[in-house]
Amino acid sequence: MTAEAEKLLTLAQELAEVSRLVEDDDVTNAIGRFVGRVARTVPGCAETELSELTDEGIIVIASSGTADPLPGKVSGPISEALRYREPRRLDDTRSDRRWPDFGTRLERRGFRSCLTLPLPARRSTAVLTLFSAQPHQFAETAYDIMLLLTVQAGVILDNATLFQDGHRMIEQLQTALDTRQAIGQAQGLVMRCCHCDAPESFRVLVSASQNSNTKLREVATTLVTAHEQDTLANALAKFGIT
Repeated sequence: MTAEAEKLLTLAQELAEVSRLVEDDDVTNAIGRFVGRVARTVPGCAETELSELTDEGIIVIASSGTADPLPGKVSGPISEALRYREPRRLDDTRSDRRWPDFGTRLERRGFRSCLTLPLPARRSTAVLTLFSAQPHQFAETAYDIMLLLTVQAGVILDNATLFQDGHRMIEQLQTALDTRQAIGQAQGLVMRCCHCDAPESFRVLVSASQNSNTKLREVATTLVTAHEQDTLANALAKFGIT
């Protein structure tokens, strides 16, 4: 097998491994492992960062290094790639002065060049940035490899967003079910104590919630807990339910 064929085989294996990361339930760790794998896969890459544009500004989602991330507000390839959704490359901090402040900060971290590519993610605006201690490190070969890897990064990021949205929805549904159950139990207590029907008991609970400036769920939970502790009369009096 030729050296070029071996490189292609290694790259194919890396891409397959990256794809398997999206099956991991721990999304944060999956993204972290991805940026670490990119740093190990691309020749000359010393560190990798995944950045996202949010309502609060630019944040670093994951990094393969331990140094503090470059400030997102600093004009540079990261901010421009996020803004224009186009690749940006800084070949040498000492000769390319398009972003002098960014270049200075980059050298302080021990890097001379970087490559930033936008991720083809549907549900977010994010970029993947590679840093190297050597100038002119990210030539055409590295660029082509990165285009392949960013596709995988986009899939992972989309799946992470879907996972988080799904998890949030499950929590909301569970809260809604718990609330419904508590309100139903509280209605039963009000019906028994106030000798009223179900619709009237619900109106009583709503009125108690509004008059006490307390969420309906909290009113219901308080009554149910008080009943379990044999202090229901005090709880009813607290909310003015007679």
